[in-house]
Amino acid sequence: VEDDENQLQQLQQQPLYGGVITKNNITLPQHNDEIIHISVDIGGTLTKLVYFTKSSSNRKNSSRKTTGGGGGGKLHFQDFQTENFKNEAMKFMIKLIQKSINKSNINPPITYIMATGGGAHKFYNLMKKTFKKHKLPMKIIAKDEMECLIKGLDWLITKIPQEIFTYDLTELTTKFEPIQSKKEIYPYLLVNIGSGVSMVKVTKPGPEGFERIGGSSLGGGTLWGLLSLLTDAKDYNEMLEMAQNGDNENIDLLVGDIYGTNYNKIGLKANHIASSFAKVFKKLRKFNSSTNSNNNNNSDNDSDGKFKKLTAAEKLAQFKQEDIARSLLFSISNNIGQIAYLHALRFNLKRIYFGGSYISGHMQTIHTLSYAVNFWSKGEMQSYFLRHEGYLGSVGAFMMGPAPILEENGNSSNENNHTNNVKIANGVQH
Repeated sequence: VEDDENQLQQLQQQPLYGGVITKNNITLPQHNDEIIHISVDIGGTLTKLVYFTKSSSNRKNSSRKTTGGGGGGKLHFQDFQTENFKNEAMKFMIKLIQKSINKSNINPPITYIMATGGGAHKFYNLMKKTFKKHKLPMKIIAKDEMECLIKGLDWLITKIPQEIFTYDLTELTTKFEPIQSKKEIYPYLLVNIGSGVSMVKVTKPGPEGFERIGGSSLGGGTLWGLLSLLTDAKDYNEMLEMAQNGDNENIDLLVGDIYGTNYNKIGLKANHIASSFAKVFKKLRKFNSSTNSNNNNNSDNDSDGKFKKLTAAEKLAQFKQEDIARSLLFSISNNIGQIAYLHALRFNLKRIYFGGSYISGHMQTIHTLSYAVNFWSKGEMQSYFLRHEGYLGSVGAFMMGPAPILEENGNSSNENNHTNNVKIANGVQH
């Protein structure tokens, strides 16, 4: 596969409403072994794909049959809509595999698909038939979703610097966490937010070291579905942009709306949300009353003398779509944050890692989740986030490919950011 030479953007510390945390490719300059697999995490909403490419200098060394001292390569990250899996993700994989085969006069081509997520089973036959149709000698290996999530997260925590970060609720900025050893990271709670939410307690590495302890059906799919009904947004990024530009005070009932000020006795500030979407009913009732009063003597009365009800479209027209998006984002994020706190409290866990494509590096979401955990735990628990939060499963599946992982230290980098090397030796999947 040819290397993508696009310049990598640097992660910036951005204020609360400053935008999105960027997701770079991960450079592994010390890694010179062949990679004969790609990985794909097929979720209910998004399909996340990870693949490796050698650098130009490494490809030249490979053509001379040299070993070691090459230019390494990069891990690339790509996502697609699962509903378009056949026309988007499948075509992309076929293109990668065909490029690999075309350049395989010396090096082995990509021959394995490491698949995880619910779609690994749902689309198994489709992938098998499609690869056979294109005469591609592929073997599909399905891996357990939870095991892949933990494997991917552990690798990112312990091997990739400037990957894990926290959010400062006072300064409204992000702060990178240093790489940790495996002995230091356990126990923790992983809150993986995709279409739904899974909460996993992790106490040690390996399949015996984790347990799914809870979850919620109110996740990214909920936000996407409701905003698809309530706004004109065409995709998830557009919904997040709407939320960034909205004002939830026009939709939500705040503590200050009830008490006129802070409720200090129980620790509630005036701008805390008392009830999500509660102002909608009040505003619509007020609008109805005003409209009916103005039209009391005109033809807007129906045959029974009662006033016509507003249609759904007329109701929505009374509110800005951006305000609706912001309110719903806060509602779902606050709910997830509180549930995460309760599960962490139940098992005495102090560290909570938030993953999943729901976050999408969006600062409002990061702020809300951090605030919820900090508020309910009174500062005793810490929220952690990742630059590649949506790719935990696909990274884990990639690490579980037909080449064993050798935990050797070395210098890898994401442009100017140094990391530990991950060597992948040739081997057989058992």
